[in-house]
Amino acid sequence: MRWLIAMVCALVIPMSAWGAEIMDSSPASSNASDREAAGKGTNAFAADLYGQLRTQDGNLFFSPESISTALAMTYAGARGDTAVEMAKSLHFTLPQERLHPAIGGLLRDLNAGEQAHGYQLKAANALWAQQGYEFTSSFLALLKNNYDAGLTTLDFATAAESARTTINRWVEEQTANKIHDLIPPNVVNAGTRLVLTNAVYFKGIWQKPFDKAQTRNEDFHISVSQSVRVPLMHSFGRFNYMQRDIFQVLELPYNGQDLSMIIFLPKEPDELPALEASLTQEAIAQSLAELAPASKVDLSLPKFKVTAQFNLSKTLKLLGMKLAFDPDHADFSGMTSAPAGLCISDVIHKSYVDVNEEGTEAAAATAVLMPEGARPSDDTPILFHADHPFIFLIRENFSGSILFMGRMNNPAS
Repeated sequence: MRWLIAMVCALVIPMSAWGAEIMDSSPASSNASDREAAGKGTNAFAADLYGQLRTQDGNLFFSPESISTALAMTYAGARGDTAVEMAKSLHFTLPQERLHPAIGGLLRDLNAGEQAHGYQLKAANALWAQQGYEFTSSFLALLKNNYDAGLTTLDFATAAESARTTINRWVEEQTANKIHDLIPPNVVNAGTRLVLTNAVYFKGIWQKPFDKAQTRNEDFHISVSQSVRVPLMHSFGRFNYMQRDIFQVLELPYNGQDLSMIIFLPKEPDELPALEASLTQEAIAQSLAELAPASKVDLSLPKFKVTAQFNLSKTLKLLGMKLAFDPDHADFSGMTSAPAGLCISDVIHKSYVDVNEEGTEAAAATAVLMPEGARPSDDTPILFHADHPFIFLIRENFSGSILFMGRMNNPAS
């Protein structure tokens, strides 16, 4: 079995009260600097979101790429102060006419690399609308041209459960059946007018797989005073590495080296909260920039599985995205000319990850629902023993975009 990640995000959109505004939706090319800016924005959002989610207990896993993409599609229809708030919260620094082509370019790059480089990586987007409800042609064209998001009409008004089943089935298909029941019962209802979904799937192997014969049950120190017995994998050799006073960082590349796992490991079991508090987008970028080859690394890493599901509505409001959820003041008039406009009711995210000796299989999905209304000498082996809580992320190395991010507190839970 390969290492497995699955993640889904969905936005559900009900009604508020605004009119329409037309936006140019013609396809546009993006340049490298715009794609870099879009990737940096996703990483800054990842750090902010992790800062909010880390307050929960236990293991943590999510896809900032999936969540950011689903919200970017929603942002395409935002106007006025709603758009201003969303851009600030999501770290969108480009104007809309440049942002969406840039994100679309990054998505096409992700989808294009899988066959040529020995791994599978794809991102898929879709729109699910109430039949008979009219959306502006410019909004639909923008999402189709930049996100390859096709529109499917469903009957939320009289057959909400059937509509929910259809969307969840699409999610399962896009994530190789790793994400089930993304949208729970009673979340979509007769008032739902639009659901925007993103799914990300990744399957690859380590550039240097772990030897299964070296995996053995050992102590994983949840804290200074508590430990559990879990399978720890072992490897010895050359890795990109850096260290600071209280933590170490190691890069584990996947076959083809287009993607890597990055592990942030505190020196001591109880130092994870301090590391988490310091983990800004700038700190992550600086740590990655300082990675350098170390020829002798003694590595141990636990096998683990994590499943997680979030409704991110409250979290996004805490990050400053409030108007988008307000049925009286949300302005998504770029989506529809209907007298009563739209707002966001729910942002649902689901994930699954399975880490083992061979590599990684990963899938992620997000749904947005809208109702109406200093390195040691090479002579000395470096000990990188991830036998206590750590932070990990998976990034696309060319753009630097963080696709997945998480925390491992207890591999046995």
